[in-house]
Order: sequence, then structure tokens, then C-alpha cells
Amino acid sequence: MDSLILIFKIIIALGILNVWLLRFNKQTEWRGDAAANMNEEFAKYGLPTFLVPVVGFLKLGFATMLVISIFQNGYHLAYIGSVGMGILMIGAIAMHFKINDPLKRSLPAFLMLLMSAVIAFA
Repeated sequence: MDSLILIFKIIIALGILNVWLLRFNKQTEWRGDAAANMNEEFAKYGLPTFLVPVVGFLKLGFATMLVISIFQNGYHLAYIGSVGMGILMIGAIAMHFKINDPLKRSLPAFLMLLMSAVIAFA
């Protein structure tokens, strides 16, 4: 089980880093309503623009907690990081449903929610 949790922490962290640092201004097949970038995606959800950096900071922060918990064996960091990430993923799924996106676009958030739950409650 420890190796599965380690793998989940790495997958979540790399996924968040990829989306929020490498693909922030790029269109992907997972963006809500086929938005061209992160700012447009938030606009399509009807969210204010000031939430983009807030959500990004939180996601990167929770992902960082998960990475640090790998090296410092910190249960508290892993718990806070995974619960925080899980809450944000519930919000992401809700936004996809709000704009009637195909279920496929919610898949990454749903998988991250599941992995976060395993990390938090294992």
C-alpha cells in the first residue's frame, strides 16, 4: 500500500505541475468547454478572473505538500495536501457538470479525487 500511495502522490504532483505550469496557456482536450487556456476556462465556468491565481496557488501548494511528504514521511502534510486537493477536484468536477461538459473532461479531476482519497484515508 505504501508504494501505491507513493505513486499516487507523484502522479498528482506531476499532473498539477503539468497543467498549471507547462500547459497553462495551451488548449488541451480536457479543458472545460474546449477553452484555449486556463483563464478562458475559468471564464467559461463563470468564475471571476481573480480565482485563477488563487486556485493555482492552492493546487501547487497542495501538490508541493504531497511531494515534501514523500521525503519527510510527513503524514500531516500528506493528509492536508490530499484533502485540499480532493476538495479542489470536487470543485473541478462540479464546474465541468455546470457547463454540461462531456464526462470525459471530468475524468482527470475524478481520478485525482480518487487518488487523493486513497492518500488521505489509507
